[in-house]
Amino acid sequence: MALFSDVPEQFNLAVFLLDRHLREGRGKKIAVYCEGETVTYAELAEAANRVGDALLQLGIELKDRVVICLPDCPQFLASYLGAMKIGAVPVPVSTMAVPQDYLYYLNDSRAKTLIVDQSIAANLRKVRSELLYLKHFIVVGEAGVGELDYDSLVTGASTDLVACPTTKDDMAFWMYSSGTTGKPKGIVHLHHDMMYFMPPHCEVVSMGAGDIVFSTSKLYFSYGRNNSLEAPFLCGAAVVLYPGRPEPEKVLDVVEAYHPTLFYSVPSSYNAMITYLDTTGRRCDLSSIRHCISAGEPLPKAIFKRWKEIFGIEILETLGSTDVGAEYLSNKPGSIKPGSSGVLLPGFEGRLVDEKGRDAKEGEVGTLWVKSDGTAAFYWNNPEKTRESFHGEWFNTGDKFYTDSDGFYWYVGRADDIFKAGGIWVSPLEVEGTLLEHQAVNECAVIGAPDTAGLEKPMAFVVLSQGYTPSEDLERELQQFVRDRIAHYKCPRWFRFTDELPRTATGKLQRYKLRASLK
Repeated sequence: MALFSDVPEQFNLAVFLLDRHLREGRGKKIAVYCEGETVTYAELAEAANRVGDALLQLGIELKDRVVICLPDCPQFLASYLGAMKIGAVPVPVSTMAVPQDYLYYLNDSRAKTLIVDQSIAANLRKVRSELLYLKHFIVVGEAGVGELDYDSLVTGASTDLVACPTTKDDMAFWMYSSGTTGKPKGIVHLHHDMMYFMPPHCEVVSMGAGDIVFSTSKLYFSYGRNNSLEAPFLCGAAVVLYPGRPEPEKVLDVVEAYHPTLFYSVPSSYNAMITYLDTTGRRCDLSSIRHCISAGEPLPKAIFKRWKEIFGIEILETLGSTDVGAEYLSNKPGSIKPGSSGVLLPGFEGRLVDEKGRDAKEGEVGTLWVKSDGTAAFYWNNPEKTRESFHGEWFNTGDKFYTDSDGFYWYVGRADDIFKAGGIWVSPLEVEGTLLEHQAVNECAVIGAPDTAGLEKPMAFVVLSQGYTPSEDLERELQQFVRDRIAHYKCPRWFRFTDELPRTATGKLQRYKLRASLK
């Protein structure tokens, strides 16, 4: 996949990702495999046109946001591409969120339309009376009173749809990502962005029309969107979608059923599959897979080594971000340093900036700044964070690295305090704020701590309120308290009760001392 040097002024990304394949003769080619069903490029284009026409009939216009809360399925793809084709802005959000999260996503984005699966709709109904801008509540499955049935809408819509003449600099899609304050940021990408941020990775894995792609990360994650939508449809490949939870047994079942050639996952999922295989003794045939790719969090060397021992396949560790759009650092076939994030990919420039704003030398730690024509335009409705992160053509990733003599980047940690658990960002402040709602918690601090496999999970240091004493029962109670209020992966795996938290003379929490206490 060649890098793009220019994008025309009038450009609609949905047309390029979908309609182009019909013009180039791939209409009858399978685009999607999902739970025993197949969808061709022509069928997916027709479904996207129906969604786009239905949205137009509802009065949706250029730049109107359409929040999509669906599991990985053909309806997700049709909704995403159909909305984009009419100039609306699809905004995928997590299916694992809690009602207050959805309230924030919908009100902050000012979305007029929601497309949600029936299995998740109940969480949206709990906050519907507080939604300030929503006009159309569309349900895939059984719709309730005052809601619209997805199947009825699209069945009655036209299969002919003229694409909106968007420019390359119109908004194409948003993704929400947690920031250091715990408040999710609306990351705004434009129609031309993908043409710059996606091809470099496709070159690394030599993706082509004959490939079948399977990703354990879901479409509502940036990494999953890259793997299951942008990359395969950029190259005319096929994608395998699995709507369920990516449990090790199910993931391996899907691999053996569909024989993907490119497999994408995160370190915690690779580790879970290794543990499952070691525990059950199951043997799996992964001979169809040409490359395994990892992102989302650092890949421990032990997982790389064990996966290679079992399957004879090296995992290509990569690193990207929602803001930059896709992977900008990557190990490459035949050029892998286990434990490193790889080298900068073509189309991306990088700087390591030290604490004084100077370029860090080889071996010195600095914060990575990245420049690319595909980087997000800004954070929606968040000028302060936009000013902090976007500096002209450069984007401050907030990740700290050092480089070696071969140009490989070695990840040190975040410049701020957020961390990833299972490949998903966790804001300590959000978890701490939830814990502090419990009457037993006087003070608390949350950090990322390594489990036995070297993967980060949330750990809470807690100063108890007067009258409470540490116990296993209290730990379980606090865990359940958090789990009932925010997404389960944010719940502390461990608790450490302490008399006080380390602070500066001005009262600022010193998280680095908590991390150091674990060593």
